[in-house]
Amino acid sequence: MNAELARLTASIRACRICRDSPLGRPLPHEPRPVVVPSSTARILIAGQAPGTRVHASGMPFDDRSGDRLRDWMGVDRETFYDAGRIAIVPMGFCFPGLDAKGGDLPPRRECAPAWRRPLLELMPQVDLVLAIGLYAQRWHLGPSAGTGLTVNVQGWRAIFERPGGRRILPLPHPSWRNTAWLKRNPWFEAELLPVLRGEIAQRL
Repeated sequence: MNAELARLTASIRACRICRDSPLGRPLPHEPRPVVVPSSTARILIAGQAPGTRVHASGMPFDDRSGDRLRDWMGVDRETFYDAGRIAIVPMGFCFPGLDAKGGDLPPRRECAPAWRRPLLELMPQVDLVLAIGLYAQRWHLGPSAGTGLTVNVQGWRAIFERPGGRRILPLPHPSWRNTAWLKRNPWFEAELLPVLRGEIAQRL
């Protein structure tokens, strides 16, 4: 990691704006930003926010969702956690807490405006973004984002083949809560995953 990116990463890991200057209710626990920037990785995983297990371990996708994501990508844990090859920058860096039903709250609104653009500007070598979930898709696709996750993922080919800039592949969240979605959309495994694995392999 180069010096400028290392300094920015240190500032992110010391960030406490969601607790001290929140947009809405403050974070209900001590912040623990989880982010893996890189000066060399060509692949960027843009997820949502850490869950409870990741908040405890400090390792992104250190859970069953991560197992599924690694299977989708066709990589092992060692490769996945090699920051020289894969960067991981979620939309929210800290675990946002749980809702009344026990599910994760949306990513905190403070993270992306404060940190995302300067961070990605220091990673110009990234040329493939895995936009996981609707929050990441809206940020990376901008006005061209669809009205919902299924619309975006169904339109993956047109998004991926857009001229100019980084290649973007919109993906559903690999949470096991989305197993029913995957069963309803078998084209995802049959059509999108082979392309995803091929693009990953080329960059590794």
